[in-house]
Amino acid sequence: MPKSVRDIVSKKNSTKISVITAYDYTTALLCDKAGIDILLVGDSAGMVMLGYENTIPVTMEQMCFFTEAVSRGRQNAMVVADMPFMSYQASKDQAIENAGRLIKAGADAVKLEGGHEIKDTVRSIVEIGIPVMGHIGFQPQTTTLQEGYKVQAKTKEAALKLINDAKDLEKAGAFSIALEMVTQEVSKIITNSISIPTIGIGSGPHCDGQVLVIHDILGLYDKIKPKFAKRYLELSHEIIKAVETYKNDVTSGRFPAKEHSFSMERSELERLKKKIA
Repeated sequence: MPKSVRDIVSKKNSTKISVITAYDYTTALLCDKAGIDILLVGDSAGMVMLGYENTIPVTMEQMCFFTEAVSRGRQNAMVVADMPFMSYQASKDQAIENAGRLIKAGADAVKLEGGHEIKDTVRSIVEIGIPVMGHIGFQPQTTTLQEGYKVQAKTKEAALKLINDAKDLEKAGAFSIALEMVTQEVSKIITNSISIPTIGIGSGPHCDGQVLVIHDILGLYDKIKPKFAKRYLELSHEIIKAVETYKNDVTSGRFPAKEHSFSMERSELERLKKKIA
């Protein structure tokens, strides 16, 4: 059975929560077998899967497509799907409708970016029975429009706002909160100030869990290399080498070899040759 909200919340102050992004069936299947707690269908798919410059162009249709694929690949992990830019900002009704679309696509919960300003939207989604993961700190959908790619909570004022944002999201019913690119000191304060788990994205070791993009972990995406992303493999190099070897085998005639081919029975081949003759 997939992990539930209760399973995730129960890990607070006990066991660290492992979260990884996934956008397709095969990756989800492998990460699920590895025992990951949460598969996050991030709108970062727009960049690493679709080639967009950022997450802003990602549509609900695309997020539903990726969510469906991931949900088919999991057995035990919870699936959380990002609500893309402008899928929840216009109205509560819009937010509820689009959250429902992601649940129908296979998600167990949805993730929204924002703090105090979206607390009522979060509450409205939670009240109809859809679990919500919050997301504060650096918010890829909007922070880049205002100030670029910057670490958050470096001043007292900015830190206090994030602490209050986290408390507002908890009160609104969020079951967890992602903290992206928040100073580790403030992440620790937030984690200790709320009763729901925090999931760090470049926010230091004090969060209740951590999340990274699978392409960063495997070294598959070189366009952006966040400081906080630990690379466990440089798989892009191995893939390029494998494809180059394949190309050379094709051009030289080494592939396909006998073991990669199929043959007719000799008697049938003789009959065919006689017929052709």
